[in-house]
Amino acid sequence: MPIEVRPASDFADVRTLLGPKSPAANVCWCLSYRIPSKLNNELRGPARGAYVAELCRTGPPPGVLAYDGDEPVGWAAVAPRAETSFARNRKIPHVDDLPVWSLWCVRVRPGHRKKGISHALIAGAVEYARSQGAPVVEAYPLDNRDAKVDLTMAYAGLRKNFERAGFVHAADTTSVLAGHPRILMRLDLR
Repeated sequence: MPIEVRPASDFADVRTLLGPKSPAANVCWCLSYRIPSKLNNELRGPARGAYVAELCRTGPPPGVLAYDGDEPVGWAAVAPRAETSFARNRKIPHVDDLPVWSLWCVRVRPGHRKKGISHALIAGAVEYARSQGAPVVEAYPLDNRDAKVDLTMAYAGLRKNFERAGFVHAADTTSVLAGHPRILMRLDLR
């Protein structure tokens, strides 16, 4: 069955991909880049999930989900850069003043990896951004040059996966994640 990618409006499915085993745990919920740093530090435990539930409920959805049949198997965070901390990030430059969308997290559930789901997520995130009028999608993947990357820190994606999706290197950054430089890659949708 082919992988289907849809906007992440079903909180139960988002929780399957991003939520902790213990509701009181302080996990990212993919909020670290989405909300201001002060709010990110204030939200603890269940309040983090409640914030994401509100995003799913009120829209626009906080990203996209990949489904294998009815089972959610992957997540990608995508939103207008202006609504994320990338709008103010000093380590990742702005190439121009276009109202770009940022794609900053790609996650595939254990047991479903190595099946092309990350590629489907990138393509689905791009199509979602395009449907919302995005002129350009940016990503900030690791330039790992085929070196092994810790799976926990591979959420930013890998350069080769974005190249495969048609993204091109637009700028170097001063951001480093898991010992690998992050680069700014863009896909022009105009």
